[in-house]
Amino acid sequence: KVTMESEIIKDLGADSLDVVEMLLSLEENFNITVTDEQTDNIYETIAMLSKRANQVSSTLKKELHRKIEEFAQSSDSLDEIFENREQIEIVKYYEQLPKPVLIAIQEYLNKELFYRNPEKEKRENAVASLNSMEK
Repeated sequence: KVTMESEIIKDLGADSLDVVEMLLSLEENFNITVTDEQTDNIYETIAMLSKRANQVSSTLKKELHRKIEEFAQSSDSLDEIFENREQIEIVKYYEQLPKPVLIAIQEYLNKELFYRNPEKEKRENAVASLNSMEK
C-alpha cells in the first residue's frame, strides 16, 4: 500500500531500475534535471528527496490536523454550519499546495537541502587517517 510516508526502496520494494525510471519520469514531466552533485550517487539523491518529501508530508499533515482539531469541539448550534465551511476552506487550501515531492525537488534544485552521510564520512576519515600514518 502506497502512503505519503512510503519510502521508494525500503517500503515499496523498488529496485535500481525502478528508481531510475521514476527519476527520468520526474525530469521529463516537470522539465527539471536532478543531478547527483551533492551525493555523488543518483540513488542517494533520490533517497534524500524521498526522505525530505516524507518530512514535508508529515509536517503538512500535522499542521492540517492541528487546524482541523480546533473545530472538534462538540456544539449543538447553528455555528456548526459556519465551522464546516471553514474546515472545507482549510482542506481546500492544503489540497492546492504543491505535492511534498515537488517541494523537496524544488528545495534540492535551489540548494536548500543539506546532505550528510555519516557512514561515508567515517570511511573517508578512516582512509585519510591511514594515508596520513603511511606518510
